Amino acid sequence: MTKRYFGTDGIRGRVGQDPMTAEFVMKLGWAAGKVLSKQEKGHVVIGKDTRISGYIFEAALEAGLAAAGLDVTLMGPMPTPAVAYMTQAQRATAGIVISASHNPYYDDGVKFFSGDGFKLPDSIEHEIEDMMDQPMKMVESKLLGKVRRLEDSRGRYIEFCKNSIPFRTTLKGMKIVLDCANGATYHIAPHVFRELGAEVFEMGVSPNGLNINKDCGALHPQNMRSKVLEHQADLGIAFDGDGDRLMMMDATGEIMDGDEILFVIAKSQLVSGGLGGGVVGTLMTNLGLEHALKTQGIKFERANVGDRSVMERLKANGWFIGGESSGHIIALNQTTTGDGIIAALQVLSWMVEKDLTLAEAKMGMHKYPQVMVNVPVAHKLNPAEFPQIQQAVEEAEQELANKGRVLLRPSGTEPLIRVMVEGDDAKQVETLANQIADVVKKVAPKV
Repeated sequence: MTKRYFGTDGIRGRVGQDPMTAEFVMKLGWAAGKVLSKQEKGHVVIGKDTRISGYIFEAALEAGLAAAGLDVTLMGPMPTPAVAYMTQAQRATAGIVISASHNPYYDDGVKFFSGDGFKLPDSIEHEIEDMMDQPMKMVESKLLGKVRRLEDSRGRYIEFCKNSIPFRTTLKGMKIVLDCANGATYHIAPHVFRELGAEVFEMGVSPNGLNINKDCGALHPQNMRSKVLEHQADLGIAFDGDGDRLMMMDATGEIMDGDEILFVIAKSQLVSGGLGGGVVGTLMTNLGLEHALKTQGIKFERANVGDRSVMERLKANGWFIGGESSGHIIALNQTTTGDGIIAALQVLSWMVEKDLTLAEAKMGMHKYPQVMVNVPVAHKLNPAEFPQIQQAVEEAEQELANKGRVLLRPSGTEPLIRVMVEGDDAKQVETLANQIADVVKKVAPKV
């Protein structure tokens, strides 16, 4: 059954427009509270990223949850994976993150974790949506929820991250550039890597409410290059605004995306005996990763795009490691959701153990040329419904002659059609991607 408000990663939209209004978010808090605390008085932890609208939506959620009779613990700016961890650590009924992840400051969103630190199942999201149709009624005064602020949440999460690698592993002698995207990792990631012994050079650690993800972080990893080269750093790490994604850069300024990070982690855990099965990627995962894992004897499976889909396949298979090209890496033997800091530490731990550079660590994987063209459309639509688009795709697939892939899909978070073409000839791939995108622009409803 189609959901009205929840998308692939919670609820997200333009601030001040439905559904991201103070009124809607307060009602959402109340509805979620009513659904999540049917058996006993509930307790919810709330974290947010650094965008200015977080103040409004934090207060709105707090009011709605308390009106439903739930206690609330506010943690302030915290990465999404930190909220997942603290939900478990606090034995909370649920965790809520106020964030639009990699989107600009003028967007915001709300996403939920259940008490076990995993995203809410579809059935609960449907229940919350149904409850939104009911009139909002406060519990009687003596049953209202209480609100407190947890002052040491940052320190607790820093220790959790450090404990994700062997106790005696040290990063001493390593120079690292960190780009925190002026987002939720700005006051956490530098401490993690410094306390493990690295020399850290910071970027994107001055959030002002408006500059989250702006020309920085995992969306713009190339902006680390000058600093990596200037300081002769061993590597660079760029996080997105809510800290659940990362990109890396080697000492020469070469960018390393999520597929390559996934390969290094899988290879290292295969050697250590901790892989626990195969690896889950997505429809967007580069063919190079699939082939590289095959040479290592590691099983590989593709899921639909989105960490929810990756998680579903991991759980179904009983595997631990999965992720996306965008840098969303899930390591279920470490945590319950994508975590940029912990993913980076898995790579660095392997480098230290084997005395490797980042470039050496990723050896064994050759990426196929891949071009992605984003075509704005008036609303979400299915490309398969347009015969001209399907004809363009079929012609491109014939030209690739089984030496590549074509994938069209609507974005789960924005009104875009993503056109991806992959093959062994870079020039051919670019030409075909643009040809298909031109057809989409002609026939799809305009913005």
